[in-house]
Amino acid sequence: MGESKTLPKYFCRNCENPLALGEDLISKKFVGASGPAFMFSHAMNVVVGPKIEKKLLTGSYVVADVMCSKCGEKLGWKYVETFSLKQRYKEGMFVIEMLKLTKKY
Repeated sequence: MGESKTLPKYFCRNCENPLALGEDLISKKFVGASGPAFMFSHAMNVVVGPKIEKKLLTGSYVVADVMCSKCGEKLGWKYVETFSLKQRYKEGMFVIEMLKLTKKY
């Protein structure tokens, strides 16, 4: 019997709150404040903070911090708006730092 793709696969390292499904993982090639980060198309059990304009490695964006809804740990950010057509695919995506995640199979 194969693994169900609908079960949460990524969890908050601090409190083990489910955060994302394996099928929502878009990229492992992002960098956050604490190092490597993953991009997800969807995240669950998170609180999205206020929008702020921020200069990141690939340009200027409107982003919002993303925190765990259970323990309040800052996990990463959500891309709200981009000012570059090349980066438009990031809008609505979540970036969660690898050090804030635990993975369960």
